[in-house]
Amino acid sequence: MNTPNKLTIIRMIITPIFLVVFLATGIPHNFLLGLIIFAIGAITDFADGKLARKYNQVTVFGKLTDPIADKMLTTAALLAFMQFGLCNIWIVMIVLTREFAITSVRMVASAQGVVIPANIWGKLKTASQMVFTILIMLLGELKNTGVLGAGFDLPLLSNVLLWIMAVLTVLSGAVYLHQSKGMIDFSK
Repeated sequence: MNTPNKLTIIRMIITPIFLVVFLATGIPHNFLLGLIIFAIGAITDFADGKLARKYNQVTVFGKLTDPIADKMLTTAALLAFMQFGLCNIWIVMIVLTREFAITSVRMVASAQGVVIPANIWGKLKTASQMVFTILIMLLGELKNTGVLGAGFDLPLLSNVLLWIMAVLTVLSGAVYLHQSKGMIDFSK
């Protein structure tokens, strides 16, 4: 197994660890610890793709599991945010619906021997998920430690950021579906 694929598997393993640590309100600085673990996962996402392309180590395994590992990590964060009142359930529904739809299209394309390349909208979606998640956890840590005053409305800001991410998620899905129309046969 090559290094990019190992990094993808590490991200899958990190995901439940992130969730356990982040949700453990009895642990001091759970937001900070969650942020660190999530950031490690985000770095593996950046690194695995970079390494796979640079060293010509792109594999079918990587093409299929990398997006699943991303979805595992970002979905875990959204679910944890819901637990803390930092994410509206409709945001999670929108994101998961898009992810299931696009994963289904990817599977159909793969079965037909077609690879639909990632586009800038997908990259913006993933970047917004990673950056906003890290920012929300950082602000949560600052709020929990008293650096941000009692008047700071973390749930409001968190939901605004996550709605922006949800819009990017829908846009990237629509662009991906539009691209796939001419590349795969949906009648098979």
